[in-house]
Amino acid sequence: MKQFKGRVVAGGSFKGEAVVSRQGVNTLATFQSSVLKKSKKVIVSDQNNPDIYKLDITGKILCLPETIGSTTGGMVLQTVCSLNLNPAVFLFSEHIDPLAASGIVLSRVWENSKVIAIDQLGADFLKAVKTGDQIEVEEDGTVKVL
Repeated sequence: MKQFKGRVVAGGSFKGEAVVSRQGVNTLATFQSSVLKKSKKVIVSDQNNPDIYKLDITGKILCLPETIGSTTGGMVLQTVCSLNLNPAVFLFSEHIDPLAASGIVLSRVWENSKVIAIDQLGADFLKAVKTGDQIEVEEDGTVKVL
């Protein structure tokens, strides 16, 4: 087991499966196709991200350095959370970007979403975790790769 400590952006505890992107995640490209099709789950549609392309991330723990893309990012995350299609947890190795933070926080306030976000876990976090790993997230920002 490896343990990391990050900053809690949107708190909660959760245990589940990791999906790992070692590059920035483009929110619009990732979620757009599933949302437009009114799918029951999100299958990543960003073909420029080979780490997560075509993977189901609904209810999973998305491990990433940061989100990238246009100013629609926050709105996309808020919309995905309102439809209950979101990853359960966003674990950022870097500082969370303002657009992701706004979407996640607004989804918790406006949509009563239980989405969790922790940032500043460090570059070693993304080196230690791989897709399919079980992760335990604690209220205080402790992340355990089991």
